[in-house]
Amino acid sequence: MRSGRHIQQLQGDLSYLAFMPNFLPPKPPIKIDKVMLDLLSKADRFIGRLDMITEVLPDPDFFIFMYIRKEATSSSQVEGTQATFADVLKVEANIKDPAIPDDVQEILNYIEAMNYGIKRLGSLPLSLRLIREIHQLLLQGVRGKYKNPGEFRKSQNWVGGRTINTASYVPPPVSELPLLLDNLEKFFYDKSPMPILIKTALIHSQFELIHPFLDGNGRVGRLLITFYLCQQEILQRPLLYLSDYFKRYRSEYYDKLSTIHKKDNLEDWIKFFLDGVIEISKEAVNLSRKIVNLREQDVKKVSNLGKSIKSALSLLESLYKSPIITVKSVEKATGLSPSNANALVEKFGNLEILEKVGERKRNRRFVYKKYLNLFEISP
Repeated sequence: MRSGRHIQQLQGDLSYLAFMPNFLPPKPPIKIDKVMLDLLSKADRFIGRLDMITEVLPDPDFFIFMYIRKEATSSSQVEGTQATFADVLKVEANIKDPAIPDDVQEILNYIEAMNYGIKRLGSLPLSLRLIREIHQLLLQGVRGKYKNPGEFRKSQNWVGGRTINTASYVPPPVSELPLLLDNLEKFFYDKSPMPILIKTALIHSQFELIHPFLDGNGRVGRLLITFYLCQQEILQRPLLYLSDYFKRYRSEYYDKLSTIHKKDNLEDWIKFFLDGVIEISKEAVNLSRKIVNLREQDVKKVSNLGKSIKSALSLLESLYKSPIITVKSVEKATGLSPSNANALVEKFGNLEILEKVGERKRNRRFVYKKYLNLFEISP
């Protein structure tokens, strides 16, 4: 098979078949038929529009700040995490809520790993070393913390099934990891002619086939997509996050990856990947326009607050990073006294910018609901 081969491990009742991926790039090469060529053309066009967001948004950091959190939530939920986007925002705003699941830390770790990786690419090339560093951050203090964070596995793992014999997929044995990972790292910088988006799809699928860690492979593999596109300067900023697409079509995502080792079909996986680039890029561009419109509307509203305008603009800007707030957080964002912060929150309520959440009288919470609605978040 072009994608790899199954190799028997152990003997007798203990025997099982592990999959040994072939080195990249694939030989024979990917067949780019008319359908794939059309998808590739559209994906290139839409990701180009997405990249232009940095020139359209007044402050793209606001958009990236929230979009990373959406990506972190979706990628973690693909792996079964129960915490939500709103839970993350509450924790970051220091809002106590006993209903927040403990596994919210997995999402917070993902955010930290994403930010760390993007910053680290400025001084360290995309490499196995960076992948290990990212993995260590992802598993710190959460599920998998005892599964050698930051280290490639030294034992056989498998995907699905209670035992290795009932597994839906058994990755290559430990003895094969060094050569496979070395090839993957070299493929990052391979100069053979290949469209970058197709190469990105292959990097993700190959990483998942190798499954080099005991836990966290899916999350690391999805982070690699953004890191590679940024390193290749397809994106000036980390703006493309496919985890929401993979979560939306979770069954198809796993099916398409499975067809690689089951049916030697790389092309269907790549087409699915390109569809995702198109769909998510379109959504991100539309979302950015809605954010710009909302921001312009609300800046006009607070511009009529007279002497309060300076503090009002400071509060409005802070809401794009912390859309769930308390009066104390308003004090911190604006430097106002408690009474003046209360008065400003009241004005924002009258302007229909902020809404009160719940009925509590102490430590009241307020939400920039129209903004959260753009991300389809329920506070």
